[in-house]
Amino acid sequence: MPNNVWLLTLIQALALSAGTMLVLAGGVLGAQLTPEPKWSTLPLAMSIVGTACGVVPITRLMQHFGRKPVFIMSTVLGSLVALLAAASIANNSFWGVVLSAFLLGLMMSAIQQIRFAAMESVNVELIPKAASTVLLGGLVAAILGPELVTLGQFFSDQDFVGGFYLTAALLLLCSLLFTQIDNTHILTEDSSLSGRKLSVITRQPVFILAVSASVVGYALMSFIMTATPLHMHVHETYSLQDTKWVIQSHIFAMFFPSLFSGWLISKLGTSNIITLGLTTYTATIIIALTGSEWLSYWCALVLLGIGWNFLFVGGTVLLSQSYQPNERFKVQGLNEFLVFGCQATAALSAGVFLNLIDWRGLLIASFAIIAVQLIVITWQQNRQKHYTA
Repeated sequence: MPNNVWLLTLIQALALSAGTMLVLAGGVLGAQLTPEPKWSTLPLAMSIVGTACGVVPITRLMQHFGRKPVFIMSTVLGSLVALLAAASIANNSFWGVVLSAFLLGLMMSAIQQIRFAAMESVNVELIPKAASTVLLGGLVAAILGPELVTLGQFFSDQDFVGGFYLTAALLLLCSLLFTQIDNTHILTEDSSLSGRKLSVITRQPVFILAVSASVVGYALMSFIMTATPLHMHVHETYSLQDTKWVIQSHIFAMFFPSLFSGWLISKLGTSNIITLGLTTYTATIIIALTGSEWLSYWCALVLLGIGWNFLFVGGTVLLSQSYQPNERFKVQGLNEFLVFGCQATAALSAGVFLNLIDWRGLLIASFAIIAVQLIVITWQQNRQKHYTA
């Protein structure tokens, strides 16, 4: 792998720590500060809404200025937002936390582009490996992000305040590391006007498979993950430490398969990897329905992370096959908007579903999402055969 890919992997590890800490902090802070229990997951959900809102303008900026300056600008602003979050928590401001989470989500929309920058740094045959390599940064983030909550207690007695201080420092470090990466320059004068129309690109079976895999992977993961810390810590009264360990294990499991998922894709093919991800999601729900013991939560969330990796890496690799180089920004922007828009919807609805139909009802409803994706895979595989005939 080129040095640029490894540097981007390091930055991914540090920057994603902001997101993984927010996974733990969002639900707990929401439950503690919200005026209405049904809005307990709003801070975490709004961070995902922020990501969905940011992907199109971020990709447009990268199209005109290259990725490097946008990465630097985003992490500097993210550092300031982390300080705003700390101040909001210190003042028990629920809406301040919600605003901070939304703005951090905008910053994360830029971080999500790291995988595309890594893929652009290598030859075509190395794209699957580059996509999976850069996601290895999530292994560090899985441990470091939630641990920022514990380490932050040295800087503030109030839960999560010190964690956001440390997040601000990490994001500032990321902005400095971004100055060392290679910039991505656009070879065409205006990529948005070059190549095929989006209406043509989006009708390709490979595009539909790629986007649907990533959408389902993110949406279902977010639907269950967002509800888990709230249900465990608030409803089932598990300690923050027990809840943190489940979330850490889940996030670790999201990125650990990147050690071999690129190799699996080359051996099994992307469609089989996506199907394997859906099978893992099914096992997740079945285990989660077996009981409320800590081990059930842990096993379910670990499988949820593994399933997400197979679906997301498979979808990302497939997406690169759906566009030409001069079409990449508009296609990537559309993909990110659809993925994170659906994830935001799932995260926003998780708290409502948890209050309306409880944990078991939320899990049973998840089966419908898996069934829809299996139908899409079968339909699109048949259509692909016709498309290439």
